[in-house]
Order: sequence, then structure tokens, then C-alpha cells
Amino acid sequence: MSRLHMKRKDYPLHVTHGYEIDAKEMIDFCRFLQKGDESAEEALAQISNERRPLVNYGALVLEKVLKASKCKSVVMSALGVREGLLFSQLKPSERNTDPLLTAAHELSLLRSRSPRHGDELCDWTDHFFKTFDPKETADERRLRHAACLLADIGWRAHPDYRGEQSLNLIAHGAFIGIDHPGRVFLALAIYHRHEGVSESGLSPRLASLADERVRQRAKILGLAMRVAYPISAAMPGVLPRTPLYVRKGKLKLELPVDMEDLSSKRVLTRLGRLGKFIDLSAVLEITG
Repeated sequence: MSRLHMKRKDYPLHVTHGYEIDAKEMIDFCRFLQKGDESAEEALAQISNERRPLVNYGALVLEKVLKASKCKSVVMSALGVREGLLFSQLKPSERNTDPLLTAAHELSLLRSRSPRHGDELCDWTDHFFKTFDPKETADERRLRHAACLLADIGWRAHPDYRGEQSLNLIAHGAFIGIDHPGRVFLALAIYHRHEGVSESGLSPRLASLADERVRQRAKILGLAMRVAYPISAAMPGVLPRTPLYVRKGKLKLELPVDMEDLSSKRVLTRLGRLGKFIDLSAVLEITG
């Protein structure tokens, strides 16, 4: 039913898990499916022959459940009894791990140049956002960490397509523990990590699934990553020594004197663009 609803709305993200529908809207859709008229039959034609006879009954049951429960919305899950049984057999320590961050770590191991660099990028952006955005919530921090772990998964692609390919891989990935606006944040952050503030390769309808704060944070994180990567070349051990932070109304990047040669025009340009985007003057400081 969720796939039918997406099709009817021409929803831009074809991912069932985390798809949320207003309860009243879903009740109306359930009634539509039960009508049996030509428009309903046309919609049902997209369902396999084996499942089609069950949709009307499912719609009737869901309508009654929604009316009785008086809930505000319906959130779809791609997981069911089978996954629940497997989950129940895990050790308590495994059940308590964050499914999104675990999946991001696994994808980083498979596709990035250095998974350890992804962990360092989490800490590096922690320091920056702590000084720039002290009102960052725990969930926003969690999503930022997931984005840092996924930041380098597109490095093998041609440079002209890294942003687009990373966005598609993340937006349509088999992640759980995340809603659709969060999924869009991850995809946009990595897109902007490769493309800067440009939105020429973005679907406006996909971006519209997240609010303005989410979209702005994705750009800021992406621009910060664009500073991090030419310094570190995705290798571990560099970012812990090159902090980025906001102090006294200025955006500062520190380089130790033995890394002074990393102060390239490219780094300075990207630092300046981040500063301009957040309305702060940018300074690169060489420290002894």
C-alpha cells in the first residue's frame, strides 16, 4: 500500500522504510483502494497477482485500526516478523548498537579509502559544530556522524559524477533507524561535499523532503568536508592536528608548522567559501 501511495503522489524517494503518511490521508487512501472503481483497479494493477486480492482486505483493516487508535500518522517499516525473530536472538550488546551508524561504518569499510579517517572526521566536525552551532541536537549530531562515515564512499567514481552517484547511493540505500528527512540530509551533505553549494545536479523535489534547517546544515557540513579532504587526502592522523572552529566571530583553521605546506590555494579558497556561507571571515593560522 505504501508503494501504491507513493505512486499516486508521485513521491520523489522510492524507499518504503521510514515513509510517513498522515493518518487522515491514509484513511482516505484506504477507502480509495476499497472502492473497486476503474481508478482503483488501475492502481492495483501495479501489484503482483498474488498480492492483489489481499490489498482490499488490508486497506479495510488498516482503516479500522487508524480510526480506533486515533494515531496521527503511519510510518512504514521494511522489516517484519522475520527480522524481529533474528533481532531477538542477538546479544544485548548487539541489540543496543545504533543500526544507522553500524550500517554507515560497514559501508565505509567497503567503499572508503580509510574508515579510520571517517571516525576522525566525526571528531573534527564535532569541534567545529560545537563552536559554530551549540544548539545542535543529539539526533542532528548522530546524522552528522553518519554523514562523516559515508563521506568518502564515492571516491572511486569519476570526479564529475561523485556527487550525483553518492547522493543516489545514500538516498536509496538499505538503511534503517532513519526517517526520510534524515536520509535526505545524508545524501545532500555528501553531494555538497563533492559539488560545493551548487544544486545543479539536485532534484528540487527530493531536497524538499527536508526543511530549511536540514538543507542548510547539509550544505555547511559538505563545505566543511571540502576543507578537510584536501588537507588530509582521506588519510588518518591529519585532522586531529588541524582543528577547524569558530572563535571571536571568525572561522579559523589551524595548521601546525610542520604541515604548513598544506596551506594551498585550494584549501584557502574552500575555507573562504565556508566562511562566506556562514557569514564569517575565514582565517588560516600556522601554529608552532
